[in-house]
Amino acid sequence: MQTNLFNIVLLSFFLIIGCGTLHAQELGSQKKPQTTIKQVDAVKATAKPKDTIATKTIQATDTIIKIKKSPKKAILDGKVRYKAEQYAKIDQKNKLITLYDKAELYYQDIELKAGKIVLDYEKNEVYAGRMKDSTGKYSQYPNFKQGTNIVEPDSIRFNFKTKKALIYNSRSDQGEFKIKAAITKKENDSVYFLKGARFTTSANIEDPEYYFQTNKVKFIPGKKVVTGLTNMVIANVPTPIALPFAYFPMSKETSISGIILPSYNDSNARGFSLQNGGYYFALNDHYDLTVSGDYYTNGSYGMRFESSYAKKYSFSGNVNFRFENLITSERGFPDYSKQKIYNIQWSHSRDAKANPNSTFSASVNLGSSKYFKTSINLANIGSNLNNTLSSSISYAKTFNTIPQLRMSLTATHSQNTQTEVINMTLPTLQLSVDRVYPFVGKDGVKKGFIKNINLQYNLNGRNEIVTNDSLFFKPQMFKDARIGMQHSIPISTNFKLFKYFSASTTANYNEVWTAKTLQRGYNTDKSIVEDKVINGFDAYRTYSFSSSLGTTVYGTFNFGDNKKIQSIRHVMRPNFSYSYTPSFEKYYDTYASDATGTIFKQYSRFENGLFGAPGITNSNILGFDLSNTFEAKVRDSDSTKVAPKKIMLINNLNLSTSYNLNADGVTSLAFAPIRVSGGTQLFENKMNVNFGTTLDPYAIDNTGNRINVFNINNGGSLFRMTSANMTLNYSISSSSNDKKSKDKNSQTTRNGGREDDLFGSNTNLNDNRRSQFDGSEEAGTDVISEFFHSKLPWDMTFAYSLTYGNNNREKQITGNSIMISANADLTPKWKAGISTGYDFVQNGVTFTQLRFERDLLSWRMDFNWTPFGTNANWGFFIGIKSGVLSDLKFDKRSLNTNR
Repeated sequence: MQTNLFNIVLLSFFLIIGCGTLHAQELGSQKKPQTTIKQVDAVKATAKPKDTIATKTIQATDTIIKIKKSPKKAILDGKVRYKAEQYAKIDQKNKLITLYDKAELYYQDIELKAGKIVLDYEKNEVYAGRMKDSTGKYSQYPNFKQGTNIVEPDSIRFNFKTKKALIYNSRSDQGEFKIKAAITKKENDSVYFLKGARFTTSANIEDPEYYFQTNKVKFIPGKKVVTGLTNMVIANVPTPIALPFAYFPMSKETSISGIILPSYNDSNARGFSLQNGGYYFALNDHYDLTVSGDYYTNGSYGMRFESSYAKKYSFSGNVNFRFENLITSERGFPDYSKQKIYNIQWSHSRDAKANPNSTFSASVNLGSSKYFKTSINLANIGSNLNNTLSSSISYAKTFNTIPQLRMSLTATHSQNTQTEVINMTLPTLQLSVDRVYPFVGKDGVKKGFIKNINLQYNLNGRNEIVTNDSLFFKPQMFKDARIGMQHSIPISTNFKLFKYFSASTTANYNEVWTAKTLQRGYNTDKSIVEDKVINGFDAYRTYSFSSSLGTTVYGTFNFGDNKKIQSIRHVMRPNFSYSYTPSFEKYYDTYASDATGTIFKQYSRFENGLFGAPGITNSNILGFDLSNTFEAKVRDSDSTKVAPKKIMLINNLNLSTSYNLNADGVTSLAFAPIRVSGGTQLFENKMNVNFGTTLDPYAIDNTGNRINVFNINNGGSLFRMTSANMTLNYSISSSSNDKKSKDKNSQTTRNGGREDDLFGSNTNLNDNRRSQFDGSEEAGTDVISEFFHSKLPWDMTFAYSLTYGNNNREKQITGNSIMISANADLTPKWKAGISTGYDFVQNGVTFTQLRFERDLLSWRMDFNWTPFGTNANWGFFIGIKSGVLSDLKFDKRSLNTNR
């Protein structure tokens, strides 16, 4: 009894001291605002001995107050940390802690920030609200964070023990969704009930351009939202679009599986259709799969399988397989046709960090030659205009031996879509041994003729196939394959002559292995000369010699430091070469070319081999090459810069020709045509200019064959220009660095189209969220405050090509065309573009495309139109940008019946 009385008195004494201290702190804070940090420690009440009591400790700046609590009453499960900028007021009587101005409170995984926070530590509840200034404007809205979930309401009431909350006008981001609800009831950590809620992907949750309105919602963060009657509202106007209930998936994962809704279309040739419908499988974090297809009422259909895969620091890639069964008209009509087309694409790249000694890459684009011209689900015009499909799969490995050994395996594919001829190598094996210097001493110095002597070994083996679409991957394709292997051992050295000349000499040994040879003879039954293929191993060996001598000459023309152009520098690099290959007539046989057997001709059994046949005549060639560069030094227009600026006038101006020392003037001529080529960059490297011409010193006869008479002696000029070409490419934009900010569409390039939009902009029918301009529709949110001071981005690409032909005295321009592509932002929300051109030889407009786009904030609308030509079509699209609601769209496109 006495002990209890003593405890009561002692407790009262500490309360008086504590209250006085807190009161003094409150008065002090009113005089000088400062941030105070306080902490509430709470301990669970458990069964204790009679002499032990549970306590709650409130730690102020200088004083610790202990308050007795009944051991039967549960209190907080952890520490409560809080702070406020103006004051933190503790009311011991009502068991309240009031935090004012930039208040913050932390408890376990809960963070609460607001203008005002009231903590009732007896009821284990916290209240938070916003602040109102003298003008009536609210600020410092509550921010409630638990784990990764964040809610920004007008006010909130939260119980620490039950974890339940009542939230008013809550705002929350869940993936791409923004949610606002008039009243939110937090049942536990994983379930919320909302009343008067709206869902949108708009950036402005307070005044969205569209939203879904509902009154009953069950919300599980990171998983799903289930609603009652849901109505779509656009520009605050309710629409007839409503659902009795709705389900919105909200996974924390970057992608989730789901149905891809198709688009409706119709065509005079194939009837009504549903396009691009299917299913997306988010299989795991490393790979996915998209299965989509089309169906037309006349029986045509298409299927597509697309998969992307990646493993961090290892590899990444994607695989596409597309198949279409196309039916035109109706069975029994004269224009009825049916065809099956397909296309396979595979792109793979390996991270260099995975294995520095080996690489593996793939770029595959093969299939039906007519796929890109006849496909009914393709909007990439650039692919239609391309005539070649190409593929390459390669693996390379370096063996760190002495000497070093490098090996590569490559499979290639080249397909002409006009002739439908396919060239493949399955595979190509290349093996090389690093250079060996047998005469280098222990000091490792390579100087002089002897010490620079080195030898190397190279192996090149190929299995080459030439076939066409109809025989692709059929037995006949592999039967016609050519197999061969080439070994070469070059022995070379280099040295200096007379200090300024660099000389090199090489002797090369080649050995060719083949699995097939031919035997040519006259077939008396058919009265023709025919070749018979002989299967079996055979080989031939050749050798050759070459040398070269070159130097570099510098010339500078000075005009004075006070001139605008101070000097011009000319660099010449002449090079003389000589090569000799003897005759290998021993590998040649004769055959009778007629029925009498009196006329014989020579042939080599290796003629149709992979590496050709050895030469029958001596090759004794003297060559000359001259490369030039011109560079100017000009005074900088910026007066603050002292050093002059260097400008490249001509990047390269090359001249090359050769002289045959063994020419007889009948079967061969001494001088080869002179090839002149050059290139430069103008307008601060924005314009690329390339040109070239071929000059022949010999005249031609009436049949167009070169004769052993110089053109000048035949009444002509010194040289006869047989061909010439020039190309100009110019790209400019409004950006400060004059570089386009466009994202190059890799899919367009893989299809065979251009990276630029000279042949039109690509439209991805499987994902219409992508802008047909620069792909940065989300970033184009600048607002024009003053129209005449606004900056409207634009870009332009210009290409010009001129070709001249005079090989047989035709003297005509065989090609003369110009292509232009331009894009501009008419306003911050309107974009327009055009791709067009003109062919001056055919006197007609080339491919033309017009495109328009309107940024509707959360929505995007675009229209593209190809008004004429074999690819004439148009397309209109309007839909939501967000991927989670990408199925809410209207997509209407014309189908090109000319395909």
